[in-house]
Amino acid sequence: MDEEWELLAGFLPEGWRALAAETGAMQRARGAIRSPDTLLQVLLLHVATGLSLKQAAARAEVQGLATLSDVALLKRLRRAEGWLGALAQRLFATSRFGGAGPQTPPGRRLRAFDATTVEEPGSTGTDWRIHYAIRLPEMRCDFYEVTDHTGGETLTRLPVERGDIILADRGYGHRAGVAHVLRHHGDVIVRINSTNFPLRQAAAPETAFALLPHLRRLSGHQPGEWAVQFVADGGPWNARLCAIRKSLPATERAQAQLRRDAAKRQRTPRPETLESAAYTYILTTLAPDVVDTAGVLELYRARWQIERCFKRLKSLFRLGHVPKRQDASAHAWIEGKLLTVLLIERLLHEARFFSPWGFGLAPSQPLARVSRGA
Repeated sequence: MDEEWELLAGFLPEGWRALAAETGAMQRARGAIRSPDTLLQVLLLHVATGLSLKQAAARAEVQGLATLSDVALLKRLRRAEGWLGALAQRLFATSRFGGAGPQTPPGRRLRAFDATTVEEPGSTGTDWRIHYAIRLPEMRCDFYEVTDHTGGETLTRLPVERGDIILADRGYGHRAGVAHVLRHHGDVIVRINSTNFPLRQAAAPETAFALLPHLRRLSGHQPGEWAVQFVADGGPWNARLCAIRKSLPATERAQAQLRRDAAKRQRTPRPETLESAAYTYILTTLAPDVVDTAGVLELYRARWQIERCFKRLKSLFRLGHVPKRQDASAHAWIEGKLLTVLLIERLLHEARFFSPWGFGLAPSQPLARVSRGA
């Protein structure tokens, strides 16, 4: 176990132990936990493996890590919020996701919004839904909300500040949610479904915007955009629809998925739906002089680039009990999940370039000299 931890700790950012003291996670070496290594191992037993606080405390004692109660572990988790967040942020900066996508426009804050379901084990049997916002490129959680499984995915849940740019997928493509962001002086980049997000022509607001005829005008793989309007909460809102034609393999994958989804519902997809799957179209409320057409698509691609990370995060979220009462413990729990995801990604990357001896050599490690008589 010590060898395995030494290997895993080698993936953590430089100075991670000192950071525990700087952020207040390790105020002094006392009690059951006397080092950052022990603290992080015990915390990961809870946030990474799906063990409850009691189970994690019991496992820590059995493994000889530390002897502490579940209450003491919860207090440690709350104090470690800043530490776990800083570790995730620094690890993300050096990961292959850290350089994904273009720079955020000056003076703006880029935030990806998503949700996932938590299935609690044991006797509770309760399903919860976690709604969370992650700031990019820092990969830092700055908002969460826990609802029961009936809590819908909507941008109206998200606190928005002036200058925010909200990245969201098709599940958040609803007019009321986009209007909520605009009312709070933010902007969106969101995929939409043409059937539940009707658009009008900006130049002729009384005329509906016909999506497919416009998409068909796209030449090759050059992006295009159109000025549009939509109506929500009593007033028209201006927006831009940016689109690009997919490659043939991407189109075939999207159409195959549509057919599979329709078959599960014993339906047949409409020809228009299959044709629109040949394009990616994004609604944005950003002004053209802030981000051009290609920039909008690139910003959305940045969100898509970390989709694998989100999917792994969602898979991990389905394990264990999420703290539901204290902001500090819930934020620390989410930051710990993000750190776990990034460690998994790093392990997968390293596994592609494995060594026969099972670990990597540090560049500065000296060669051992063996005497002839040895």
